Amino acid sequence: MYDYPLSPFWNTQDIIDVMSLYNAVEKAYEEGISKDEFMTCYRRYIKVVDSKSEQKQIDAAFEKVSHYSIYKVFQKAKDNDWIDMR
Repeated sequence: MYDYPLSPFWNTQDIIDVMSLYNAVEKAYEEGISKDEFMTCYRRYIKVVDSKSEQKQIDAAFEKVSHYSIYKVFQKAKDNDWIDMR
């Protein structure tokens, strides 16, 4: 168990959308996820976190606590319909 990087400035829906992405990334690493499912979560996430620099900070913080990379899953989604990071 670990603490997810969350902003105190996000509203409830924002937190739900960001958590959905974290869960999708975990799923990609633990069992695999479809590109469509991941990209749906990713699109909602970038509406909440629209700054590239903030996205990089969140990815680094998330990877530090979980050892899972949002960026690496996104890169794999570019060329694959099924993402399996195992």
